[in-house]
Amino acid sequence: MRTVLIVEDDLINARVFSKILTKRGGLTVKHTENVEEVMQIAHAHEADIILMDVSLSRSVYLGKAVDGIKITQMLKADPTTAKLPIILVTAHAMEGDRESFLKQSGADAYISKPVVDHQAFVDQIVALLPTE
Repeated sequence: MRTVLIVEDDLINARVFSKILTKRGGLTVKHTENVEEVMQIAHAHEADIILMDVSLSRSVYLGKAVDGIKITQMLKADPTTAKLPIILVTAHAMEGDRESFLKQSGADAYISKPVVDHQAFVDQIVALLPTE
């Protein structure tokens, strides 16, 4: 069973994503907004892909406030977790944001909220899952 780690500070969004991914995608889901936990899960290879909220309002790592862009940069810079696919998820869907966020973070893909087409959402995630 493939596992998606949802890094999201909005519980409603996390629940909606979780339900879509388990019911439509047949995937296992973990959820946290705790940065230490994200790092532990990534380093222990307990997730096959990460859905990363761009604007995490309460996330702190080593005493500093961090957002999804910063966490993605840290994961992509670490050889142990660099190959782990990360999809940015954000409500900030202004013209040019997608390219800017992907370039800044090194993430593999970008999905804007709200997610309207559930099947396309699942398909985009499944397409990025590493093959065994």
